[in-house]
Amino acid sequence: MMTGRLRRRIALVLVLLAVFSISIPAVRHSILQAAGRALVVDERVKSADIIIVSGESDGAGVLEAADLVRSGIATRVAVFTYARDPAQQEFIRRGVPFLDKTARYVQELNSLGIVDVTQIPTYVTGTEDEGPVLARWCKEHQFHSVVLVGSREHTRRLRRVLHRFMRGDQTSVAVCGSRYSEFDPDLWWTSRTGIRAEIIESEKLLLDLVRHPIS
Repeated sequence: MMTGRLRRRIALVLVLLAVFSISIPAVRHSILQAAGRALVVDERVKSADIIIVSGESDGAGVLEAADLVRSGIATRVAVFTYARDPAQQEFIRRGVPFLDKTARYVQELNSLGIVDVTQIPTYVTGTEDEGPVLARWCKEHQFHSVVLVGSREHTRRLRRVLHRFMRGDQTSVAVCGSRYSEFDPDLWWTSRTGIRAEIIESEKLLLDLVRHPIS
């Protein structure tokens, strides 16, 4: 686990890099673009056994998955089962109709015309859980190829997690960044949302590199 001091040092490095790039107008645009693209992986394939929507991709991932089905990449979509937080559990206890993330993804996919939607049964809470859960599930179902859809800024780290847990497996996994993500790797610094996504995901990616340098 990373210490608070290491986290602060990484954040400081990111800030210094940003200041440095902004102070050199001639190369600023190229440096900022490179920083944005460093977060992004987009592995388009012609066909797969199934398309999977990652948890952080939200509506953008659902839309991309539906488009991939329509383009003939696969006919099936799978979603993870997400652990409910205390507030969600309380809604359910009180009998209040409530759509958790899993149910919402399924409903949205059905509304977009995708009827063959599978729920991966093991609970996950984040990206680090999705890697081992997906590896076991793909092995159980003997999938040869899958496409995992994520938000653009998250795809590089998502790819590293999958490499860690699926290295040597017979299942080929392609990570696809949703075209509906708010993050634009070529213009991320022009909006607060883009800047926030770049800083947060860069920090997480750096931490992943420190913890798992050979993933």
